[in-house]
Amino acid sequence: MPKTILIISTLDTKAQETFYLRDKIKELCLESLLMDISMRGEVSSQADITPDQVAAAGGSSFNEIRNSKDRARITNITIAGASTIAKQLQKEEKIQGVTGMGGATGSLMVTEVMRSLPFGFPKLMISSAAALPGLSTRYIGTGDIALFHSVIELSGLSSLLKNVFDRAACAIAGMVQVPVTSPKADEGKAIALAMLGPCDKCASSVQAGLQQSGYQVIGFHAAGICDRAMEEMIGIELFHGVIDLAPGGVGEHLFGFMRDAGPNRLESAGKIGIPQIISTCSVNHITPAKSKYKPEHLQRRKYDLDKFRTWLRISRDELKQVANTFAEKLNRATGPVRVLIPLKGWSSVDAPGNPTYDPEEDRIFIDVLRTKLNPDIQIVEVAANMEDPEFAQAVVESALEIF
Repeated sequence: MPKTILIISTLDTKAQETFYLRDKIKELCLESLLMDISMRGEVSSQADITPDQVAAAGGSSFNEIRNSKDRARITNITIAGASTIAKQLQKEEKIQGVTGMGGATGSLMVTEVMRSLPFGFPKLMISSAAALPGLSTRYIGTGDIALFHSVIELSGLSSLLKNVFDRAACAIAGMVQVPVTSPKADEGKAIALAMLGPCDKCASSVQAGLQQSGYQVIGFHAAGICDRAMEEMIGIELFHGVIDLAPGGVGEHLFGFMRDAGPNRLESAGKIGIPQIISTCSVNHITPAKSKYKPEHLQRRKYDLDKFRTWLRISRDELKQVANTFAEKLNRATGPVRVLIPLKGWSSVDAPGNPTYDPEEDRIFIDVLRTKLNPDIQIVEVAANMEDPEFAQAVVESALEIF
């Protein structure tokens, strides 16, 4: 059976361009489904999935949308409706890939729909606004989206624009027609590993130790985006277990700082009941944006990772708040949980001689956890720094016990 590509566009402004891309995809022996997410224009549409169908799936109607002056509201309705339809099509295996086109607004809308689809599903966004400062990260977010910068405006079928669409059609065709490895582990149990540079040595040792025992270990840089993606991927059951060396994004979310990993951090594994090992890299440091420093931040003990990144020592009260939040999240887990804490520093930053090193103050966090965690959650204290071989070995041994 030929593969089918979902094409998402706005036919009120980009009809001829969209039809050209559709026809090019068909020339490559693929089928297409065209979804029109226009919010203005005529009620009728030449799309397979019309704006009225999109609006209905979002709980509204196209007439209501086209007559509304509340742009934010109707944009959210359209995105919600398009996402609902796209997810259903994917679930029923009626589509095998998705592509779309747009400027700044169109790219924001289409990529949000794309992000509702699972990791590993082919996604290609053709955008004339891909290089606008700050927008490309918003387009991609936690999604595995291929972003194709058209450079030129997506308007008027010039030879240059046809060249862009020809290459885009070939790209999405390659993604769906050439066999690729399934993201589901077919050999060995897949383990998610959250890590950061200051615990990279530990993470590498843990990865090597588990791989020797036949596990697949997939790392995530826990700086606020990739650990959000990790939580989403855990939720769709891509992993058999989690080793979370660097859950500092929990506290960063509480206080609204740079490594904010969202409200669901440290929850997905517990919800689906897979085993998890939790540690503490970066939990005792905070990273407010320097442009938003409060006067008291200037008085904090600090460690400069480089000229762009500074870690500030967390306060005693903040340590208590973070520990309470950890306990609330981990107590809801339906699978086994073990917490491993290195007593001689929670990262390479957190080492004797560095200004933020304070193991006595870290004891506040440990004591709150011991008081608040359910009795079946074991806390293991290891007399080592997180980057010492002894700690990595303790993590591997724990993993082999509960995974």
